[in-house]
Amino acid sequence: MPRRHLHVTGAAEAPLRAALRDLRAELDVPETFPADVLAEAERAAADPRLPDEDATGVPFFTVDPPTSVDLDQAMHLSRRQDGGFRVRYAIADVAAYVTPEGPLDAEAHRRVTTLYFPDGKVPLHPTPLSEGAASLLPDQTCPAVLWTLDLDADGRTVRTDVRRALVRSRAKLDYEGVQRAVDTGTAEEPLALLAEVGRLRERLEVERGGISLNVPEQEVTEKDGTYELGFRAPLPADGWNAQISLLTGMAAADLMIASGAGVLRTLPLAPDGAVTRLRHTAKALGIDWPHHVPYARLVRSLDPRDPRHAAFLQECTTLLRGAGYTAFSGGEVPELTTHAAVAAPYAHCTAPLRRLVDRYAAELCLAACADAGPPDWVLAALPELPREMAEGTRRANAVERGCVDIVEAALLKDRVGEVFDGVVVDVKEREPGAGTVQLAEPAVVARIEAGPGALPLGERLRVRLTQADPGRAKVLFAPA
Repeated sequence: MPRRHLHVTGAAEAPLRAALRDLRAELDVPETFPADVLAEAERAAADPRLPDEDATGVPFFTVDPPTSVDLDQAMHLSRRQDGGFRVRYAIADVAAYVTPEGPLDAEAHRRVTTLYFPDGKVPLHPTPLSEGAASLLPDQTCPAVLWTLDLDADGRTVRTDVRRALVRSRAKLDYEGVQRAVDTGTAEEPLALLAEVGRLRERLEVERGGISLNVPEQEVTEKDGTYELGFRAPLPADGWNAQISLLTGMAAADLMIASGAGVLRTLPLAPDGAVTRLRHTAKALGIDWPHHVPYARLVRSLDPRDPRHAAFLQECTTLLRGAGYTAFSGGEVPELTTHAAVAAPYAHCTAPLRRLVDRYAAELCLAACADAGPPDWVLAALPELPREMAEGTRRANAVERGCVDIVEAALLKDRVGEVFDGVVVDVKEREPGAGTVQLAEPAVVARIEAGPGALPLGERLRVRLTQADPGRAKVLFAPA
């Protein structure tokens, strides 16, 4: 998913829409699916490969943004008699619809990921699958890869099982509704257990030194023909839901490492220089970071609703640069198996409708649990998967950066010359007169140039908008 969630509605002829069309063309984003791909998707949607096991009696539920229809995951949580928990996590079984080396498979390898634009998304798979037959929509029976994760009373995994099964979600929930039900004590036990298990897993994350960055999402809404831009701070429910996905990704990595074949999401430790730079940024933003306090503990103490903390959390994402995919087979486990932010081995396996690699991770975990060798088509694709995922991720990042620039420029295009209140959240090391300013209203994070003078990092500053054109120029400010 994109780091900044952007959603825009409006007239197709608006400058913003035209700029978004140009961005699609510039990045060679596929707008439509070839006829043979669509034909295969329609056939597969009508006649998928169904598993023998039936788990439709389990009352699964999904937790997603209200407008989402490409639902990868459904869950059910229960207590075990020994005081622990059982997490059943159903993941859309894309392999039930996609035939290896067929048109659908080839197109998925070309697209790699779903791309998110403010005015819509460009899906990895055709919508008859991604938003239809393969999606875990409520009251729809679907083939799924069913994870059963038994946890002890502290939330630690004690047993993992993965198999194919038919599932049927009973309810489509959203984060705000989940949070409200938990806060008011009206949540039924499976939902209440999501909060309980989520908190236990967060404690274990602290224990192992892992980090979850609660970076505010930048949101654009349309009202009465005008656009508004704001920040949304993640709710605790967002974190609980993410912990179930992390739990599954860690279990997947353990299975693949033990079997000697897999594809991991890896991230080396950040170099000392990057952490030192963050310390300077913290000081400039007025965030107290004593030398004896580890980075992970500091991050958990921050409130994303505080503009200074939000700015620092955004800067913390720079430590995630360098993440990649590491594939292996034949028992030759790589030296680096961990993801520094997770502080454990980890794999992407819970979003196959939106990410290519997850389909392969599922097959590798199914094979490992069955004590069988992975399918030949999986082993054949493994060597190229890291490169394909890297290219797809680069394009997704370019889409995100381009969309943010365009949306901000569209919102501000009629306000060039106006003065705003901001905070300087970044200054270039070799160019102290250039950096980044974050406005409180509207919620814009953009470049600022001060000419020969140095910018006051971390300080409030009145700034003047000097350019904003969604078709030609990014937003740019200067000290007022």
